[in-house]
Amino acid sequence: MSVAPGLRAEVLIMVERGDTAIRVGSGDVPVLGTPRLLSFAEGATVKAVQHHLEPGQTTVGTRVLIEHRLPSPVGMHVEIGVELTEVDGRRLLFSVRAVDKTGALVATGTIERIVVDRERFLSRL
Repeated sequence: MSVAPGLRAEVLIMVERGDTAIRVGSGDVPVLGTPRLLSFAEGATVKAVQHHLEPGQTTVGTRVLIEHRLPSPVGMHVEIGVELTEVDGRRLLFSVRAVDKTGALVATGTIERIVVDRERFLSRL
């Protein structure tokens, strides 16, 4: 496994109606829902390491801490960036930072993922 601190990935999204708290059931306002923000951030963590894992390996989420600081209305562009900050055996810790097109800080946090053998993981279901 060639996963090492410093790996990064970004995703740029435009908030759509399907991303709002109303649509995902996490609130009653038409702004980026925290579950969608988390989903985009987790996708970025996968993107950051996917080409650095051994064949047959993948990662699964185990712990999340997100501080969603600022609402993002439909139509707003938000860039969600992650950086791998710590590798402890199979445990990977990422920092998360989301910024809107005005440069305002939308969210910060951390995501922990564990490297697993895909086949072995799925065989336990």
